Amino acid sequence: MSAAIKKEMKILITQPKPKTEKSPYFDLEKKFNIQLDFHPLFNLEGITAKEFRKQKIDITSFSAVIFTSRNAIDHFFRLTEELKVTISQEMKYFCITEAVALYLQKFILYRKRKVFFGANGSKQGLLDVINKHKANESFLFISSENQDESDIANWLKTNKCKFENAYMYRTVDNDTKGILTNTKYDIICLFTSGSVKQILESIPDFKQGKIVFATFGGNTLNTAKEAGFKVAISAPDPQNPNMGAALDSYLSKDLVEK
Repeated sequence: MSAAIKKEMKILITQPKPKTEKSPYFDLEKKFNIQLDFHPLFNLEGITAKEFRKQKIDITSFSAVIFTSRNAIDHFFRLTEELKVTISQEMKYFCITEAVALYLQKFILYRKRKVFFGANGSKQGLLDVINKHKANESFLFISSENQDESDIANWLKTNKCKFENAYMYRTVDNDTKGILTNTKYDIICLFTSGSVKQILESIPDFKQGKIVFATFGGNTLNTAKEAGFKVAISAPDPQNPNMGAALDSYLSKDLVEK
């Protein structure tokens, strides 16, 4: 039997709508009689091979690649294929999380001796791993053309690492202003630092007000806090391994308090 949490409570999930009806998000709708909207705040657009050539980067001259997302992996291998670049089997890969590292299996023969990842999913965790190898590697940092990841680049520069930024994709606004101004959401769920920044870029005078922010991942949480937002729901943690579970816990608590 479902339980109504709040009249016409609306929650924005800043991800594409699940393709399967078995998603835990749909269970939440039935359980609490809430409205869930699915709408990514930005889309990713790959940089073309012609555009990349203008960066004058020789991918084969690097011994290691740094990835902070699965999207970065997708666009790296897309471009190397388009450019007909052969990646050495000795190439090393440094990834921000184990999940991102495991995604490499889609493109390479996964070997522990050449794939590294941060211990806790944070940028600092990634940098700690890189620090152990910086003396012997030259790094190619795969990043977005218009998303600020200067903290990683600055660290690489400050610590005298041999590296180059390689822009292989860009973010394109997906009507952030329209979605946030036309509908009043009670909860907004953010999954990337880019989503936080997209709000600030699209609506410079955005005020959180009574909106409850939910974040997934340490980087998203930190970026939201740095932007001055109050975060009431965060995942993952031992009790809530995903956003669906975190929302369930929050809404159940809200129901009990009523």
